[in-house]
Amino acid sequence: MRKLRLPLDEETIVSLNCGEEVLLSGYIYTARDAAHKRMMDDIPFEIKDSTIYYVGPSAFKPGEIYGSCGPTTASRMDAYTPYLLDKGLKCIIAKGKRSKEVREALVRNKAVYFVTVGGLGAYLKKCVKEVKDIAYPDLGTEAIRRLYIEDFPAFVGIDTKGQDIYE
Repeated sequence: MRKLRLPLDEETIVSLNCGEEVLLSGYIYTARDAAHKRMMDDIPFEIKDSTIYYVGPSAFKPGEIYGSCGPTTASRMDAYTPYLLDKGLKCIIAKGKRSKEVREALVRNKAVYFVTVGGLGAYLKKCVKEVKDIAYPDLGTEAIRRLYIEDFPAFVGIDTKGQDIYE
């Protein structure tokens, strides 16, 4: 399993192959449907070279820094994703198939789609080491947050050549 440090440089992104297993460490941003819609008008963080994780964590108990955080189905963000990739987004983490338009935008922008497994939210929260609120607190668990993750398991779902694990 290949260990990767986020943000990824272009050389690393281009070297990734569809289906390759990785462990991700570094800073990522969380965003789901409502946050993506708002980002069409104003992106509240530096998008260039960043990673977005499609997640809405469950509530968490006192003493925990984050709740269970399994991936959200990616296709719900497909209408917004090409725009964000064109603005400099380099990595996405989620689950499920992507549209042809997203695949083309990943290739065009030399970006990568990482897939992680649904149902692992309780395990994945153990990879979250730091949480900072960034924007849209009114969205509750769907607010944008910056997470620091360590050894977060994923695999390459779509690489920069357009190879798609779902096809």
